[in-house]
Amino acid sequence: MTLSQKWYFEAKDLDLSVVGRSFMITGANRGIGRAAALAIAKKGGTVHMVCRDRDRAEEARAAIVHESGNTEVFVHVVDLSQTGRVWQFAQDFVKQHSSLSVLINNAGCMLHQRELNAEGLEKNFATNTLGVYVLTQSLIPLLQKSRDPRVITVSSGAMLVQRLQSDDLQSQKGPFDGTVGRFLPTCPWPGPAVLPRTSRAS
Repeated sequence: MTLSQKWYFEAKDLDLSVVGRSFMITGANRGIGRAAALAIAKKGGTVHMVCRDRDRAEEARAAIVHESGNTEVFVHVVDLSQTGRVWQFAQDFVKQHSSLSVLINNAGCMLHQRELNAEGLEKNFATNTLGVYVLTQSLIPLLQKSRDPRVITVSSGAMLVQRLQSDDLQSQKGPFDGTVGRFLPTCPWPGPAVLPRTSRAS
């Protein structure tokens, strides 16, 4: 596949039904996550919205249900910066559901002050790297039960210029700068299943 093929697509490619398929989207209450949730709901898919703030998530869900006419839209309140809670949520989800077709890792953060989560982990790293890893790895057994499963990870364009500093995952060395903080590990451009984005969702 050429670079131009990766960047462009035909609109007719989206003219399909996803009835009977389930999608989990993190950061689904606004931005790219909300747009994806609405588009999938309109196509008949089951949507699991994973969001940090219940009020904003429920507001977004109501709007998506109203616009799509699809009531198979569910809210799960999870703070991806809290690694233990992410793991527990994933374990419970696997027990409660028979399959998952697609996981869209969309949520992220860019904290400009160094903050630690309840487990003592720097929050940018905990949210953007470790949380994504724990959620994805925990859900793989469920994804494997589906036909043609997919994991899509949405990331900031900054991941193209800032590598994960494996010798300083907690950002303890030198001054802290959240604008070049901890994103997903850099892979050779154009990386597999990594889409550029312009904003971060919560």
